Amino acid sequence: MGTNLRALAATVTTAGVLTTALLGGAPPAAGARAVPDQAPRETGTSVTGTGTGNGTAVTGARSGTGTVGGDRLAGRGIIRPSGIDPPPKTEASAYVVADADTGAVLAAKDPHGHYLPASTLKTLTAVTLIPKLDKKRKVKPSDEACNVEGSAVGIVPEPIYTIDDLMRALLMVSANDAAVALAEANGGLKKTLADMNQEAHKLQAYDTVAKTPNGLDAPGQRSSAYDLALIARAGLAIPDFREYISTKVAKFPAPKDYLKKKKKKRHDDSEASESPAPAFYEMANHNRLLGRYKGMLGVKNGWTSKALGSFVGAARRDGHTILVVIMHHPGGFWDEVAKLLDWGFAARGKAAPVGQLVPPAPDPKPSSPLAVRPSASPGAADAGAAKARGEDPASKGAGATVPLLIGGGALVVLALGTYGLRRRRRTPGDTAG
Repeated sequence: MGTNLRALAATVTTAGVLTTALLGGAPPAAGARAVPDQAPRETGTSVTGTGTGNGTAVTGARSGTGTVGGDRLAGRGIIRPSGIDPPPKTEASAYVVADADTGAVLAAKDPHGHYLPASTLKTLTAVTLIPKLDKKRKVKPSDEACNVEGSAVGIVPEPIYTIDDLMRALLMVSANDAAVALAEANGGLKKTLADMNQEAHKLQAYDTVAKTPNGLDAPGQRSSAYDLALIARAGLAIPDFREYISTKVAKFPAPKDYLKKKKKKRHDDSEASESPAPAFYEMANHNRLLGRYKGMLGVKNGWTSKALGSFVGAARRDGHTILVVIMHHPGGFWDEVAKLLDWGFAARGKAAPVGQLVPPAPDPKPSSPLAVRPSASPGAADAGAAKARGEDPASKGAGATVPLLIGGGALVVLALGTYGLRRRRRTPGDTAG
């Protein structure tokens, strides 16, 4: 049965704090492993993914110039700097420790390995939709959104929620129902997934393919520790994102019939009314390090039986922000994350980085307003792809745009040369070709 208001009513604690239930079973015991979805690892080759299912092609993190973030990040094992103590051990199959301010990757393990992201994918949903949607706008979720499986905040099909409410639920309590409602507000699932995958490409998160807005496992969906670090870094640059992830407790709208005024019998059989229920719940952030780890800003955790545990966390101390991402962890990871953060703060500035969190790709722009538009040919397609990667197609030779020559004499010479060439091609005895 899909999670809805009735299913969640029992999860309200005596203190009045809504704690959403993760349906589908308890986390696996320590030592349980699932096979991650990993792509080929050859550096210097192009790895094409399975596509987005909505017309957007997905290219892997390895291009003709090497690995995104640096060639050392192509490795599967632990990648660490020399001259300092190694990072603490973790049972995660992949991780990244990075300086969010400079983008320096301080240590990593299988950073570009492809894994199921679970609810950490909601960071991409938020980064994509926060700039697009008016947070004061009210929306009415569909029945489908209200009955999404898994972790939920318990929305109902009534126009009582703002985008701000839904976004807060998305990032604080990992609400799968809120994710679908936000996608509906953005024009539907298909459009939202296309927007999410486009945003991932803009951030150069080429390991990432979004198939759902909430991270529930779906065929072909994937991300990597490196990509989640890129996405989280982009989110930290958005004020509303920072507010949502760092909020410990917040109010969430309740429907009119929620915990209606109830009557109860007194011992003398007379009736008395309980106090009217508030028109909101209180929901508590799922990030256990908020308020526990010094300088913790938040971000997002996730878990499914196939993805296992995943977490994206950021903390700020003495004017510096450290990012830690783990993926595919078999058990409790909070203490390990805290130790990785400690190591990151200690290692920052003391050793050469092992890689770099790259900036977003520049928007493709024509080199000149007078440039001749290339024809629809394979060469033109290659040039367009090069521009999308931020490269200069003119440096590649074939497929480069030819500037239009201005000046009567130059145009006459060009025309005469073309005429002569065409006449020579028509000379009797020439072979057809």
